[in-house]
Amino acid sequence: MRHFLSLLDCSSDELRYLIERATFLKNGQREGRLHHPLKGKTLGMIFEKSSTRTRVSFEVGMLQLGGHALFLSPRDTQLGRGEPVEDTARVLSRMVDGVMIRTFEHDKVERFAAYSQVPVINGLTDQEHPCQILADMQTWFEQRGDIRGRRVAWIGDGNNMCNSYIQAAALLDFELQIACPQGYEPAAELLDKYRAHAHIERDPLRCATGADLIVTDVWASMGQEEEQAIRRRAFADYIVDQRLMAVAAADALFMHCLPAHREEEVSTAVLEGPQSVVWEEAENRLHAQKALLEFLLNPAR
Repeated sequence: MRHFLSLLDCSSDELRYLIERATFLKNGQREGRLHHPLKGKTLGMIFEKSSTRTRVSFEVGMLQLGGHALFLSPRDTQLGRGEPVEDTARVLSRMVDGVMIRTFEHDKVERFAAYSQVPVINGLTDQEHPCQILADMQTWFEQRGDIRGRRVAWIGDGNNMCNSYIQAAALLDFELQIACPQGYEPAAELLDKYRAHAHIERDPLRCATGADLIVTDVWASMGQEEEQAIRRRAFADYIVDQRLMAVAAADALFMHCLPAHREEEVSTAVLEGPQSVVWEEAENRLHAQKALLEFLLNPAR
């Protein structure tokens, strides 16, 4: 049994397999090929953080693979009334074939996985967002081929997405430059462990210069709304606009995991511009997660 709590739960070869498989499944869906390896299987989806893309992509993905997804909000489970994570894991994993959790504390998905009898997927925590990186990398590979040796610029908060990008840089062998204000750095242990692939460059223009891919995210993530005014001031110079894109490589792509706050972390001109692949990136959540579900819930394949 395998869990997917972090990109590091996969080897480099497995990550490349998932990316390739995701595109294969995407093409098959568009061509009308039925593929039901998960017929009769159920995915339990626990949402303590709301989401559009995560819920729809997992629910539709299970349907397209022949299975069923069960949505559980805090109001729908005893977790919302104080039941220990360990108890919920032991009960729920006896009834479903896999569990996806979208929550705040990374420790919660780790504790759930430790007591689960079925694979557990991290749909997002405050520490990591591995499913989104699968979709991002699928999008890059479809648009530009292998990312090995390329330069990626992360502009903005050193958040869960940035942490997962550091892991992706090590697994897929690309260079990650991170432009963030003082005090908003990604996890120090990741920067130290993967310093051969990731480093901080405070100046966003220098960070973006020559980059093949520019990536950003909102300045205040879910749960940080009270910090919004402070963060807006701290990140005022970290907007991805046409001036910043102009110093990147001529064929550079722009990605954002969405939802985007236009004219904050990204200008509308960039988000809607010819270098933006955010809509393909959003769609690829569906296909990347189908590859992941097949990998975890149907290991015989």
